[in-house]
Amino acid sequence: MNTPSTAPDRPELQKLIEQMADSGFTGIELRVHDEQGEWLGSAGVRELGGTAKPPTNGHIRIGSNTKTFIATLVLQLVAEGKIDLDTAAVDYLPEFELDPRITVRMLLQHTSGVFNFTGELLEDGTFVPGIAWSGKEWVDNRFKTYQPEELVRLALSKPPRFEPGTDWSYANTNYVLARLLIEKVSGRPYAEEMQRLILGPLGLHDTVAPTTESAIPEPHAHAYYRYEDGGEQQTVDVTSQNPSWISSGGDMISTTRDLQTFISALVGGKLLPAPLLAEMCTPHPKVGYGLGVFVQDTGCGGTVVTHNGGISGHAALMYSTPDGSKTLTAALNYVDDPDLSMAAAFQEATKRLVAEVFCDGQTDLSEQA
Repeated sequence: MNTPSTAPDRPELQKLIEQMADSGFTGIELRVHDEQGEWLGSAGVRELGGTAKPPTNGHIRIGSNTKTFIATLVLQLVAEGKIDLDTAAVDYLPEFELDPRITVRMLLQHTSGVFNFTGELLEDGTFVPGIAWSGKEWVDNRFKTYQPEELVRLALSKPPRFEPGTDWSYANTNYVLARLLIEKVSGRPYAEEMQRLILGPLGLHDTVAPTTESAIPEPHAHAYYRYEDGGEQQTVDVTSQNPSWISSGGDMISTTRDLQTFISALVGGKLLPAPLLAEMCTPHPKVGYGLGVFVQDTGCGGTVVTHNGGISGHAALMYSTPDGSKTLTAALNYVDDPDLSMAAAFQEATKRLVAEVFCDGQTDLSEQA
């Protein structure tokens, strides 16, 4: 594996991540693996007020990239004959009295229609809140422990978005149900099953499912949250937090190296039998979401298998060509806020990175999701 001192010189990538730092990200770590070898670099600072750059393989809360790990784990249990994708989820989890039309597949593809426990923006512009995950209320309670069953019951107390299987809507609830399903059929905590089937076999020593643990291993850059209190803006370090509020919808911690190893192994067929991998990468027509992954058009004649995630000043990117020959993984830190002010910069940065790495910088991906 190349180190920063021996990696190919890629000034265009370094320039891009430095521009990302200029656009408002506090720290960026980027890893690209392609025909030129492996390149890694960082830009910005490790923490506000400091001058040290982020580590090139620091730990990051990966947010919804967790969903790809969870979906892979469910599919591995399908391969072991412990789960059937098209069996009603209520058969495995009768305690929640789910609509019997909701299958395991619908959970993984976000077609179940269940309410998202972090809140839902309805078509008419109305926002229906769920648990508190922003603003002063979240900051003051960021070390609170939520049980996954508590999150599911909150979601199920709300009306469903649509009848099962008739539409698509992203809901963290689906993946908390998937976690509970994993634990029910295996008889073990999901972190143990993750270690048995994914982390251990791939040697992902820097990837953890913390569940309720608030610390993030060193080395790492810092994450921040800005909110208003009594008419004044406050900015706090939220690197440490109890991620049980998002549970298996986005609680995992990893590094750019481990994410690169994982996504290339996944699409390369090292984790799933070919028929299940093909099902995983068959996208729903509405948004291109398969089972725990997005399958997106690059805009230059190719496709990428991807999932990105953001959580309270942390974010992670994970992209691969379908054959695993070219990958992009990144760790981003920033100052988050209730208005999600960095969302536009995040979208723009990901478009530019994908265009640079997968389209040789020649394509404008402004129309890509």
